[in-house]
Amino acid sequence: MKLILLGPPGAGKGTQCKRIVDRYGLTHLSSGDILRAERAAGSELGRKAQSFMDSGALVPDDLIIDMMIAAIKKAPKGYVLDGFPRTVVQGEGLDKALKKAGEKIDAVVNLVVPDKAIMSRMTGRRSCPKCGAVYHIENLKPKNEGQCDKGCGPLVQRPDDAPAVVANRLKTYHEQTAAVVGFYVKKGGTILDIDADRTIDAVTADLFKKLDALNKVS
Repeated sequence: MKLILLGPPGAGKGTQCKRIVDRYGLTHLSSGDILRAERAAGSELGRKAQSFMDSGALVPDDLIIDMMIAAIKKAPKGYVLDGFPRTVVQGEGLDKALKKAGEKIDAVVNLVVPDKAIMSRMTGRRSCPKCGAVYHIENLKPKNEGQCDKGCGPLVQRPDDAPAVVANRLKTYHEQTAAVVGFYVKKGGTILDIDADRTIDAVTADLFKKLDALNKVS
């Protein structure tokens, strides 16, 4: 299977992606991870991307597309694209490259969570700066309020979980990445909308049910 995983920040993409990869034996292709690996390896793509990142500019779509296509070619048994495509332009570039190779995306997995729930999930997170443990003020409370269970000390709210930052990330998602779903709908692609405003296991069960059916067809 060749899948694209989409969803707003805080939707649980990382958790569900790992479960998909483990169950179906697919390769996890994260644009962020691959970009960091290319930079660390000092590849041509990595060096080009580094110049933009050092200046604080966004890495151009064509570089991201080239990077992801190179990674896709190394994953013949199937893959899950995580964090790509982020824009319609990237979706068009991916589609063009796959068509040239005689391939196509089997389905877009779209994790759907209301903005209100995302705000609650992310702004309520607290983490331990020493051991990295993560808690939530409502859903995963520490034994002692504001303190790490491992005795490390006070918990903190990460800067990217601050309300203003989360609101901005959601705004960017709706303006750019959410449009990718519409792009694939217009193309007649298979969209698997998953209600991700549930427990992790409930989301996984629904996801596996739909992917199992897709796997039988393909």
